[in-house]
Amino acid sequence: MILENRVRCAVTTILMVVSFAASAQESATPDNFQALLQQEMQRSEPDYVVYVPKSIDGSTFDTGNEHFLVFEGPDGSLMAVWTQSTHEGAGDHRIMFVSSEDNGKRWSEPKRIAGPPRKDEGNQASWAFPVISSSGRIYVVYNQYQGIADYHHQITGTMDAIYSDDNGATWSAPGTIPMERSIYDHPDPKYPSNWIVWQIPIRDLQGRWYTGFTRWVSPQVRAKPHTKDWTANESVVEFMRFENIDDDPEPAEIRISWFASNERALRVPHYTNPLLSIAQEPSLVRLPDNRLFCTMRTMSAYIWYSLSDDDGETWCAPRPLLRKDYGLPVLQPLFGCPIYEMADGRYLLVHHPAFGGQDPGKSGGLESNRRPAFIAIGEYRPDAEQPIWFSESKMLMDNGGQGIGPLKRVDIGGYTSFTTRDGEDVLWHPERKFFLLGKIIRPEFIAGLSVPE
Repeated sequence: MILENRVRCAVTTILMVVSFAASAQESATPDNFQALLQQEMQRSEPDYVVYVPKSIDGSTFDTGNEHFLVFEGPDGSLMAVWTQSTHEGAGDHRIMFVSSEDNGKRWSEPKRIAGPPRKDEGNQASWAFPVISSSGRIYVVYNQYQGIADYHHQITGTMDAIYSDDNGATWSAPGTIPMERSIYDHPDPKYPSNWIVWQIPIRDLQGRWYTGFTRWVSPQVRAKPHTKDWTANESVVEFMRFENIDDDPEPAEIRISWFASNERALRVPHYTNPLLSIAQEPSLVRLPDNRLFCTMRTMSAYIWYSLSDDDGETWCAPRPLLRKDYGLPVLQPLFGCPIYEMADGRYLLVHHPAFGGQDPGKSGGLESNRRPAFIAIGEYRPDAEQPIWFSESKMLMDNGGQGIGPLKRVDIGGYTSFTTRDGEDVLWHPERKFFLLGKIIRPEFIAGLSVPE
């Protein structure tokens, strides 16, 4: 109830300016366009600005920006890759790259490194993530649409990669990384897998890159009965380990080992049909005892988690994420819920607990479940059944539900990444899948968030 009241009060204050902003967007002219962008960008009170689109209506083909992964480059600079398009699903997804030599204050001109500049000018490329070899070679791995869709054209694709040996100045030609077939794939091998990696891989205890991924089950083999609602399209969580990246192989020579695959994939029952699995968007942290801890998005109203005590080779059955052992679950209706390790060794959990939000009429309430963005602080509890316990949640940012871009999106704090440099924790986020921004998690902001002993 306290959390509900805080959300309601905060959003009510912001909504006082929404009607003015909406009319301003409709009547934007070249003279007031930049002022309008600045006004909209400041809704989340960012500390860093990485990218601002050049239009609002999609006429510049850059008004969809998401899956925003900021990482430390081999030269010590900050680098970022993301998926850009006119809007999500428009068919013109491309992979963009930028870098910053002054810790995020200024960024290079964005460079398109994969995918088409416009729709119908080539097959789209989506959902890139970086993997860096010990020599400093930067691989960017992504889902490459091959002109044939099984689940969806932005999900069905081969695993392709490009690489740079000069810190992103130039890039190789793309190549395809071999992927094993799964029992969840289309029976016809001409259809590529349905998959996404959504967070930056981490090193395992032997220094190999390791990450989780979502595999959507082909409509040809998914459990029945199922509905046409996309939120009930079956999915599972699996994991992959890059075995030879430090040898600087060509993409076709990259070797991957697969874990929690096929019958061992992590499954979470859908709230209306437990035969359906909805497990997506895994996020990984390492515990002080070297176990791996993974949070994931579900359609159960809660975050779920799993543990591995053998460095990711096997995983326990998922279960709801609680504030503490035998405590209340952490609510999350319909969005990614990443967990990150902070500079002080504690953990930051990002989630969106508002059911129906403040604008339940928009798109059936879907976008309203994706704002405001809250955080909770986690601490390691070595003797607990659930080894990370969490504080109560605090609202980090909101945008008042003011839509922007061709789809008038209102989501915030989704498809994020996280950096810790010189003791500063920064959450990088695609605000409304439009602006690309960074927000410092300041010690004074989280000072009052205490974790149960």
